[in-house]
Amino acid sequence: MDKKLLGKISLKEMFTITFGTFIVAVAVYFFMQPSQVSIGSGAALAMILANYIPLPVSTILLALNIILLIIGFLLVGPEFGAKTVYCAILMPLIIGVFEILFPDFQSITGDPLLDVVCYILVVGVGLSYLFSCNASSGGLDIVAKIMNKYLRMDLGQAMSISGMVVAAASALCYEPKIVVLSVLGTYFGGLMVDHFIFGLNIKRRVCILSPRVDDIVHYILYDLHSGASLSNTIGAYDNVVRKEIITIVDKQEYRLLMDYVRRVDPKAFVTVYSVSEVSYTPKKRT
Repeated sequence: MDKKLLGKISLKEMFTITFGTFIVAVAVYFFMQPSQVSIGSGAALAMILANYIPLPVSTILLALNIILLIIGFLLVGPEFGAKTVYCAILMPLIIGVFEILFPDFQSITGDPLLDVVCYILVVGVGLSYLFSCNASSGGLDIVAKIMNKYLRMDLGQAMSISGMVVAAASALCYEPKIVVLSVLGTYFGGLMVDHFIFGLNIKRRVCILSPRVDDIVHYILYDLHSGASLSNTIGAYDNVVRKEIITIVDKQEYRLLMDYVRRVDPKAFVTVYSVSEVSYTPKKRT
């Protein structure tokens, strides 16, 4: 297998990916399957096919993921990486274990609507672990990649469309109430995943104007162990040049920084922006 495909996966990443896949499998088996609500995903498609193919959902999902992976490699290329392959194989295996340990499992809540809510919350947590390691559960992610390449469609839009198609397909075997819940669950599930991916990783870009520049920068660098930059800014009223501190911190660091700034300079002028992603390109060593 291509070394680039295998990549280097640390033990911590492997544990995180395995744990995230386990949580997604829990959401599928204990909340989505008992309610028969097909919230757009590969597992939902396997549930629909199970009504026509006399095989367990786990077996159908495994076969489906393998077929999609092969098609994906042929049409898109080896862009999925070992993490996606690992998740696409692992999740059906975990669901298969659940099928053995908890055969004919019934709904915990007894209400399809509550099952949908629980599924969205639980699967959002699991997918956030996977996406934090740049992994995915396979299935419709592969379909979205193909649509992205050949239809020039935005990846998020491709995911939404493929998910909605699967949710709508539940009309082939389920009653209208379940179909409506499937479509609504797919929509709100996407919003919840966005919240877990971006909302929990939001950082703050803090800009500070204060005469105590040296003290505040020292605190940021050596107490918070974060980075900072300085820029000159000119006041429009008095035309005085002042140094502005700019730093990006997480939620906990932000609280500590604000406590410190209020303590050393209660009159400091502070502006704060929300940042959902921070990236940089490291310099190559020569």
